[in-house]
Amino acid sequence: MMAPSMRSARLALSAWRRIPGPPRDLVRARLLRLYRDLLRRFGPQGWWPGRTPFEIAVGAILTQHTAWSQAARAVAALRARGRLSARALAAAPEAVIAEAIRPAGTYRLKARRLRDFTAWLLARFGGRFEGMRRAALGPLRRELLAVPGLGPETVDAILLYAAGRPVFVADTYARRVLARHRLLAPGADYEAAREFVQTHLPSDPALFNEFHAVLVAVGKTYCRAVPRCAACPLRRDLRGRAPRL
Repeated sequence: MMAPSMRSARLALSAWRRIPGPPRDLVRARLLRLYRDLLRRFGPQGWWPGRTPFEIAVGAILTQHTAWSQAARAVAALRARGRLSARALAAAPEAVIAEAIRPAGTYRLKARRLRDFTAWLLARFGGRFEGMRRAALGPLRRELLAVPGLGPETVDAILLYAAGRPVFVADTYARRVLARHRLLAPGADYEAAREFVQTHLPSDPALFNEFHAVLVAVGKTYCRAVPRCAACPLRRDLRGRAPRL
């Protein structure tokens, strides 16, 4: 029997195909086909791990320039100290936060980033995420980008995974896969890739969530610096298209 998460993802995929798009949007069709093939191979990824939206946002900041396993250890340390709420973290001395998040690396810098984000969240929305789910998306994203230390990838991860907003996280894995499949120009930057995906796919947080997650999965497993195309679940899409290296 198919798992409920996989069944719901496939039902959603069928619904997305019926949503009218630009006339003969072949790019949209290819993107959805890639998503279908990746979902079949890897299944729903259940991203982003976290018990609360604030915990997810903290994890997105802590995973900057480090492996998720190390960031997860830092999140667990904050949880053990009772610091995984906006008010509790804001009340903690920066040195206490830094000591807790040592496993995530550059812990003093990341402690400041956590404090800056938390101060913004408290001042703007009283430390809660309900307001982030209702606010106009464009201005909200610009506000978050103005918080020190939050770049586009971190901001979009917070918006998508913590606040459930329809933004695509166009990280290195996503850009590499899409460029090798000749959907993006070589060297396309983060914003160009994000806008490309958001232009061609339905504005659905669930779709952007799973598509980003399975692109990371295929990027780590097959679409590496030296690609392993022969066994890749997307190899059919490369017929007649040599991958860009």
